[in-house]
Amino acid sequence: MTAWTRADHEFMARALRLARRGLYTTDPNPRVGCVLVQGDAIVGEGYHLRAGEGHAEVNALRQAGERARGCTAYVTLEPCSHQGRTPPCADALIRAGVGRVVAAMVDPNPQVAGRGLAMLQDAGIPADSGLLESEARALNPGFIKRMETGLPLVRLKLASSLDGRTAMASGESQWITGPAARADVQRLRARSSAILTGVDSILLDDSALTVRPTEAGFDESLQRLVGDRQPLRLVLDSRLRTPADARILRQPGRTVVVTCSDDEARASVLREAGAEVLKLPAIDGRVDLKALLRWLGQQQYNELLVETGATLAGAFVAAGLVDELRLYMATKLLGSSGRPLLALPFDTMAQQVPLRLSDLRQLGEDLRLILRPGDEEQN
Repeated sequence: MTAWTRADHEFMARALRLARRGLYTTDPNPRVGCVLVQGDAIVGEGYHLRAGEGHAEVNALRQAGERARGCTAYVTLEPCSHQGRTPPCADALIRAGVGRVVAAMVDPNPQVAGRGLAMLQDAGIPADSGLLESEARALNPGFIKRMETGLPLVRLKLASSLDGRTAMASGESQWITGPAARADVQRLRARSSAILTGVDSILLDDSALTVRPTEAGFDESLQRLVGDRQPLRLVLDSRLRTPADARILRQPGRTVVVTCSDDEARASVLREAGAEVLKLPAIDGRVDLKALLRWLGQQQYNELLVETGATLAGAFVAAGLVDELRLYMATKLLGSSGRPLLALPFDTMAQQVPLRLSDLRQLGEDLRLILRPGDEEQN
């Protein structure tokens, strides 16, 4: 095991902070930061901002110029070794004459997967990985999952009262949570590759599912960047009930109505209204959710946000397809006649779904819980 120094930790932590600057913009690429160090001084640093533009290493090398020769490069993800939209970063580091490379983690992309580090080592440059790896993995959970499984990361977002109600019996629901929680949801949308809802949510709320940068609390420059990249919007609509005048069809960016219906006439109406229509296999008369996730992975979507009603949300949970559940809980009581959080018609304790709490914080007067699937602790 490599004995990392205090300076190694400090410079990699700086690289990770730089990588976070691309949190909302790099999709489908990973978020990556790089710091170049001579002695104890940073001579160049950079991060990846958008796909097709310079990678973190290239941006850092450009800033360092000749000072890069003999330096240590700290990079949050193994330098790429293949020609994509930009040349291989491993080659750029070799040409610059860096003296050492430290990567937080090996790239899970099968096209790289250790080859970048091997190229550096073959060129006589010491290269190692594993420093602050868990922090690096936390930056790119969707990219990592897609590379390892071919599927995107699935986040399920729910909002409820303290007694687990999402709306009154009449359907009235605005607003359960306050401004701080709603701003956090906008930031969650902004980092997502795609947002999915069910047709019932469209029929009931006429949802737009857009990112509204001004509501997210972003600064002006980030507002512009995020506003230029609306996530893919998906409507799960097995019987093609989406109205042709639905608000979601008039928003900037792509809206895909996902169906298992053979009604080509209705599909044509939706296409004329601005939608794309994707037909997938059915299971018990409903769109096969796993087939949808496979399609998203093939289309290079890293992080799927599911914002929907109790029935579809329950279907994702019951199928074991949720990687992360974000629950925004208002400190209010809506009463026993209100609508439930999830449609999970369980009858026995053996059917329960154990979750592991990974984060809990207060947003204004509301609570945000981040939960992940996890086995119950053994007594």
